[in-house]
Amino acid sequence: MKLSAFGEKFTSHTGILALMDDLGRAMSGSEKKFMLGGGNPAHLPEMNALWRRRMEEILADGDRYERMLANYDPPQGNSAFISALAGLLRREYGWDIGPENIAITNGSQVSFYILFNMLGGLSSDGERRRILFPVIPEYIGYADQGTHPEDFVGLRPNIELIDEHTFKYHVDFSTMNITEDISAICVSRPTNPTGNVLTDDEIVQLDSIARTANVPLIIDNAYGDPFPGMIFEDVQPYWNDNIVLGMSLSKIGLPSTRTGIIVARPEIVRAVSSCNAILSLANGSVGQTIVTPLIESGELLRSSREVVRPFYQEKSRQAVEYLRASFGEDIPYAVHKSEGSLFLWVWFKDLPITTLELYERLKRRNTIVVPGRYFFFGLEHEWGHKDECIRINFAMADEDVRAGIAAIAEEARAARR
Repeated sequence: MKLSAFGEKFTSHTGILALMDDLGRAMSGSEKKFMLGGGNPAHLPEMNALWRRRMEEILADGDRYERMLANYDPPQGNSAFISALAGLLRREYGWDIGPENIAITNGSQVSFYILFNMLGGLSSDGERRRILFPVIPEYIGYADQGTHPEDFVGLRPNIELIDEHTFKYHVDFSTMNITEDISAICVSRPTNPTGNVLTDDEIVQLDSIARTANVPLIIDNAYGDPFPGMIFEDVQPYWNDNIVLGMSLSKIGLPSTRTGIIVARPEIVRAVSSCNAILSLANGSVGQTIVTPLIESGELLRSSREVVRPFYQEKSRQAVEYLRASFGEDIPYAVHKSEGSLFLWVWFKDLPITTLELYERLKRRNTIVVPGRYFFFGLEHEWGHKDECIRINFAMADEDVRAGIAAIAEEARAARR
């Protein structure tokens, strides 16, 4: 089979493919595995009960169930869901948002594929347009979304050493040069993989830079407020007509419904809707139908604040304690300050092997993590830091997280002997 450049690009080995393959094998196999890789949210009993209740209500509501499954929605998304979400954002944050500002996609991955290839890549005038990521490492799923390696530009952050075992990434504004080929700036907040939350000042400064350069600022808010609320810092959600805000129903507990959300000015929403029509005709209706009344009643927001956020904040605290207990003082390490999401980002200082090798060793012990190198893309120069870090998902059962972290510590010690 002779492949096009597109075919070669999207059938090659990628970090996201390896990640999802490991996730699928671990979840489907019969042998016990400690699944600290992947991004699957926890199965919270309160949230599962909420989804079950809503499905029962849908089944009991005349032909609602049949309409959910058997009818196409418009390419922009379900009108009732979009109106409910616009109302929520107006009430909670005072944003000047209507249905014309919201488009739905078949998951956040699709949202960013559309945005990156709509704004970046080869333009009609033959010039290459690029997406700037001010803080690398960034989400593994971005790395292969462009059709050409030069579509993305990544910048190293400043590293703040908070204490011996804690650090935090910050935007290094001194290295930020918005050249004419930059077509958008993109950050995630909270950040996957690190749990970093860019400060309000950093977001305002990035917004100012983007406006001056006349390019949009894309903020991936998949873990943030108003839902799922996996954000542990006291920061303000941020939007204006130059910002493209990405949201999702995945981390609130509905990952299989593949419901991505884009909040942007109307011309971008219309463009995304047009791409939807070409790529997939319409969006999946199940997630939108389930949550629309929960948005209108405020129940989804209450669940985010009273169930989801406290759960993950406590899981984060506990995972850091497991790290400290297992790693002790004989393993040189630092963990990124846990400010949101469902991940810990661990930096092994002076480890004699790469974390890709550590990952392979751990797989043989049925412990799955994600090696750091997949999160470093678009950098002009090599950075050894990429082979010194791993991402750990702490959403699994406490005993699995504790056992997995203990295995990581044992392999790190063995590597140093």
